[in-house]
Amino acid sequence: MTPAEARARFAAARVARLATADGAGRPHLVPVAFVVAGETIYSAVDAKPKRTRALRRLANVRENPAVSLLVDHWDEADWAALWWVRADGRGRVIDSEDPEAHRAVELLRECYPAQRDAGEVLAVEVDRWSGWAAGAGQG
Repeated sequence: MTPAEARARFAAARVARLATADGAGRPHLVPVAFVVAGETIYSAVDAKPKRTRALRRLANVRENPAVSLLVDHWDEADWAALWWVRADGRGRVIDSEDPEAHRAVELLRECYPAQRDAGEVLAVEVDRWSGWAAGAGQG
């Protein structure tokens, strides 16, 4: 799978799994809604009920900006249709008042109409798109 195909499949997905690690290397994995803009992936901490808005994923990115996001397609009836794509890059946390955060939330609302007002935004500058498809070379 080419990086361009991997990026296209990733951008069309509805949910990704975000992998971060703290400064000591302890992993943390969570599902996230996201949007791809150029070579940047945005995800926001919205107003859905949470225990806190001081989320572990954001603290981890501040300590260790290396992150990966994974999307996949699973079809139990057709294993030839299986695929996954990973985006590896460097994350940064954007303050909710930053114009880039406002633009990211607008983009997220286009994809997810239920997206609520957001707090901080996670931006991942993708260094590498990679993936695998069972039916590689079939289109």
